[in-house]
Amino acid sequence: MPRYQHTATFDAPVEEVWAWYDSPGAFRRVMPEWEGITPLQAGALVNEARTKFKVSLGPMKRLWVARHYNVIHGEVFHDVMEKGPFGAWDHEHRFVPTGENTSEIHDIIDWKLPLHPLTFWTAPFTVKGRMKQMFAYRSTRVQSDLARIREFSHLPRHRILISGSTGLIGMQLCAFLSAAGHDVTRLVRPSTTLPSDAVKENTVVWNDQTGEVISGSLDGFDTVIHLAGAGIGDRRWNAKRKELISKSRSIPTRNLAEHLARCENPPATFISGSATGFYGNRFNETLDESSEAGKNYLATICQEWESAAQPAADAGIRTVWIRTGLVVTPMGGALKKLLLPSQLGGGGPVAGGRQYYSWISLDDQIYAIHHLMMTQSCSGPFNLTAPTPVTQKIFAKTLGRVLRRPAFMPLPGFVLKIMFGEMGKALVIDGQRVLPKRLEEIGYRFEHQDLESCLRQCLGKQRLP
Repeated sequence: MPRYQHTATFDAPVEEVWAWYDSPGAFRRVMPEWEGITPLQAGALVNEARTKFKVSLGPMKRLWVARHYNVIHGEVFHDVMEKGPFGAWDHEHRFVPTGENTSEIHDIIDWKLPLHPLTFWTAPFTVKGRMKQMFAYRSTRVQSDLARIREFSHLPRHRILISGSTGLIGMQLCAFLSAAGHDVTRLVRPSTTLPSDAVKENTVVWNDQTGEVISGSLDGFDTVIHLAGAGIGDRRWNAKRKELISKSRSIPTRNLAEHLARCENPPATFISGSATGFYGNRFNETLDESSEAGKNYLATICQEWESAAQPAADAGIRTVWIRTGLVVTPMGGALKKLLLPSQLGGGGPVAGGRQYYSWISLDDQIYAIHHLMMTQSCSGPFNLTAPTPVTQKIFAKTLGRVLRRPAFMPLPGFVLKIMFGEMGKALVIDGQRVLPKRLEEIGYRFEHQDLESCLRQCLGKQRLP
């Protein structure tokens, strides 16, 4: 069988690296964003524990079941594929100390394809490139997570309540905070379906429209992070959809803020969602947290959303509003919708392409929330955007360059309006040039300051030696 070997170097002792891998959130964190993997069960690092997930193979998803064996705590673990798309897959993860505060992981994989005679001559273009990108991504993600955890390791771990935990940001945030050693509880509605790998996690169930707590308690948490809300870009807007977008934000936020204000043991910190739509359509005007609110529909929604959290601030709870930009990841949001037309060569300037996109990588979105949570001096609004917003035309050209596809085919604005109506104008044609002024002032360090490095990492297109 062919063998693949990879060595990852970490600025952390073996004990910390092992603890990260053995955390409940590690499996979701380590899966590459572009692979379309759906975790079903994350096995602990003990013998006979099983990890299950579905992996995309073109338009199809295949179940992969891996069993851990020969586990020696802090030194090595193996997993062997019991069911999956390969003919065989046996993976050794060996943790090697290289200094007092440094270590390596040596990965050795013996594998073969289902039709084994084809394995050797097809491997260079069927498997090896994908493996190299996957392990490069994994090494970077683990190293970055460990660095962010170490930054605040001198502070106590938090007991955290998170709403919107099944959303794009919420799922990764829960995974990272668990890997960082925090105690995470999910605030859910009775109709919420948790991911299969999270069904055993702690929950508080409530009616977000009335504020009634059905099971559990909102009392005694150190931090509450409120991210829930109906998707803005999920479907075309009509009167009913716009009402849902508004009610799913302002009413639950006010109910939650008022409930926290009445708690016998209220949280020290309340982090409440918002968006850069707060600023409205501002063309090329440079905006920061001191800029005035806009006047269009999304700006009004964001203002109401932020106002709804005010009861928590009035009660003396440190309240932070996170005005999130365009989160760049192929797992969802705008990039997921742009990928297919861009891969087909259909990317290009939309409505002239001069409108600004204030983007942020998924990693920076997660790390920035963590930074704000752990930095007790922070309160008020913070823009969660990269420091280098780009025009839509530059965004399309950069994506085309990463995908090695042309990006010159224009799309007139009126076509977009016909296709998507008011939503298309608000989300694609309108724009804001938003800077993370306050985030930089408190010393936050960005993982991705330029769009191309972000796209290359999250799409598995890194330039590797």
